[in-house]
Amino acid sequence: MPLSEELDSSPRRDTAGTFESTDPATGAVVGVFPVHDTDAVRAIVARTRPAAEHWAALGFAERGLRLAAYRGHLARRIDELADLVHRENGKPHDDAVLEITLAVDHLAWAAAHARKTLGLRRVRPGLLAANQAAYLEYQPLGVVGVIGPWNYPVFTPMGSIAYALAAGNAGVFKPSEFTPAVGAWLADAWRTAVPDVADAFGLVTGSGETGAALCRAGVDKLAFTGSAATGRKVMATCAETLTPVLMELGGKDAMIVDDDADVAAADAAVWGGMSNAGQTCIGIERVYATSAVYDRFVTEVTSRVADLRPGSDPQAAYGPMTMAGQADVVRRHLDDAVAAGGSVATGGTVDGGVIAPTVLLDVPEDSAAVREETFGPTLTITRVADAEEALRRANDSTMGLGGSVFSGSPARAMSLARRMRSGMTAINSVLSFASVPALPFGGVGESGFGRIHGEDGLREFARAKAITRLRFALPVNPMSFTRPAGAVDALARITRLRHGRRR
Repeated sequence: MPLSEELDSSPRRDTAGTFESTDPATGAVVGVFPVHDTDAVRAIVARTRPAAEHWAALGFAERGLRLAAYRGHLARRIDELADLVHRENGKPHDDAVLEITLAVDHLAWAAAHARKTLGLRRVRPGLLAANQAAYLEYQPLGVVGVIGPWNYPVFTPMGSIAYALAAGNAGVFKPSEFTPAVGAWLADAWRTAVPDVADAFGLVTGSGETGAALCRAGVDKLAFTGSAATGRKVMATCAETLTPVLMELGGKDAMIVDDDADVAAADAAVWGGMSNAGQTCIGIERVYATSAVYDRFVTEVTSRVADLRPGSDPQAAYGPMTMAGQADVVRRHLDDAVAAGGSVATGGTVDGGVIAPTVLLDVPEDSAAVREETFGPTLTITRVADAEEALRRANDSTMGLGGSVFSGSPARAMSLARRMRSGMTAINSVLSFASVPALPFGGVGESGFGRIHGEDGLREFARAKAITRLRFALPVNPMSFTRPAGAVDALARITRLRHGRRR
């Protein structure tokens, strides 16, 4: 996704250590927030650390009760939070509700599965260590820093915050400078719902300098969501203190439409490309449709797009660009696509921060509209000979976050999905993998590394701890200076008998 935090950016309307958050549709001020400098960020992280120790010591059951209280608080106030998301981010109220419900569901899953995934358990020691009892558990890291984005200001950061908390960590959240009110709301909700460990959820606000300060503040891990360019800066900053990082970066997700796909593919493409004004890292930006269905697919997509109207009123399909500068990126991609020989099937207009739903045809593969993340309500649709060509083109990208395959053949669809170079692929749907809490979320290549969600997401915020316990002494201990002269030779013979026959 485009940058959530530029490390050298400035807060909007920075005045005497504060900045304003504004409604992207009207410019009305949503709230005024402090710019936390280096010292302030360090102080907040330091205050969070004792809470992290208390939170970890509570254990899975007690943490689960408190996470349930937080979940209940969020669930009871969905509309209140959705209204704030609408005002600060610009997306329709209903879409904000959908985002929040997904976040609540993930919070519930993380709390319910933390013990099973991370708790102490015995593992088989193997033949050579048969006299040992072996144990494995995943222990909390301590304090996790989270730098969140503006496009999904609840769902995306909660994918790190919820799983980090469930794993026994405290968190310090740095929301995007475009959605600080949502971040403050989430932190205040925690303090209300979990007053006995209120400092387990800290908040810092500001822009890039505040994010850089969080990287350097002594957190035990940093989870970042944003662009690949900014991700490199975050990694370089975290490298100064050898702070491990989780990177959830941009996408240029592709949809493959096979010969026997039905019309549902068109509806899914429009939602995947246009919802949230296209400001979705796992949104569909490129569609490769086989010759057998291309004409029908394009007709169906353009027909459905014609019914969409952007705006900020309750009837609007999607809102304005949350970050005004993103409209310039979309405009540049549209201009480049047309200059390169592509055609605009519908849309193509940019009016301030409001962009018409746009479908582009015959765009060359080396165009910015195909190679770079657009992050706007646009789709490129390309005719290909067959699904195998579609797969080759889909995989010809430096990014690999999500993707989609539409086919009437379950076997062929699964084969294409498994071979798509992406962290996640949906078959006969779009974005659906993000709604399954048990599935890990993350990408490959310039789309980042590490995973949130699922068991992998829980383990991402924990460290493996291995323990062995001697059950009984061996007659001959090969790991001793007092071992007999032939002990190692006997061990070698056993190894040859057990494994040497394998070829």
